[in-house]
Parts: sequence; structure tokens; C-alpha cells
Amino acid sequence: MNMVISALGGILAGAAFKQIWKRVSGDEDAPDAMDRDFTWAQVIVAAAAQGAIFGAVKAATERAGAIGYRKATGDWPTKD
Repeated sequence: MNMVISALGGILAGAAFKQIWKRVSGDEDAPDAMDRDFTWAQVIVAAAAQGAIFGAVKAATERAGAIGYRKATGDWPTKD
């Protein structure tokens, strides 16, 4: 179950980042670190934003999964 939640979180995070980046920058895709047409600042800002969004979405999906597990079983899932 945890793998399914993690995969869903990754998909949601990717979609969220793509939409946010498009709205903020007006560009369809974020700069790639190896693309010489972008500055250091553009690449670092894009990477930082992507990391923050992925982290937030991952935490939200894991938390929602844990709450769903608790509602279904009465127990809180723990990491052993």
C-alpha cells in the first residue's frame, strides 16, 4: 500500500510542479541543469521549487494514507 501511495504522490507532485511552473514562468517546461540557455539562478530556483513541491505533496499523500489506514483499521501505521 505504501508503494501505491508513494507512486501517486510522485505523479501528483509532478503534475503540480508543471502547472505551477507554467503559471509562474510562462514556460511549458522548467529549465534543465544541463541546458546552456538558462542561467545558474534559473536552474537553481527551478530545482528548489520542484524539491519543495515534491516534499510537500509527498508529506500530504503519506499523511492522507496514514489517516485512511487508521480509519480502516483503527490503528496508526508505524514505520518499523
